[in-house]
Amino acid sequence: MAQKILKIEHEKCTGCRLCELVCAVWHHHVSNPARSRIRIVKWESEGVYVPMACQQCEDAPCAAACPAKALSRNQETGRVELDYDKCIGCRTCVSVCPFGAMHFVPIDRKVIKCDLCDGDPQCVRFCEVKAIEFVDEGDLGRHKGREAARRIHSADKKAAELQSG
Repeated sequence: MAQKILKIEHEKCTGCRLCELVCAVWHHHVSNPARSRIRIVKWESEGVYVPMACQQCEDAPCAAACPAKALSRNQETGRVELDYDKCIGCRTCVSVCPFGAMHFVPIDRKVIKCDLCDGDPQCVRFCEVKAIEFVDEGDLGRHKGREAARRIHSADKKAAELQSG
């Protein structure tokens, strides 16, 4: 089975933070973004919002660093999963995640990470601008390549217009 991952296009994100709220409600039944497994990193002065979630890294530094072996890859789904029965709350995973996707929630006194809502990510379902999509990992490169080609084509057209103009 092909692994599915989140494809995040931060250029589309409007900063509405609905994904954070939906995640918190789905997992904790509370409307509290601090309990969300996806976070919006924002530079409001520049109007830039970047959804950050676990990237399900192939060589997951969080799993490698966990002294309790609470993080491991599910061989069936390909996801990096957190076993709360093993987690000792040391936060080593939080400190080594290169994306800042692991979070310690003081209210619950535990670490959380994106679990892709067991294969039906709610952030994807509720993102109206489609800044977050759930795609086969093999398709991610094709999507990124197509988008880069579109930007190059657009830039070429603008340059040609400026030259003729």
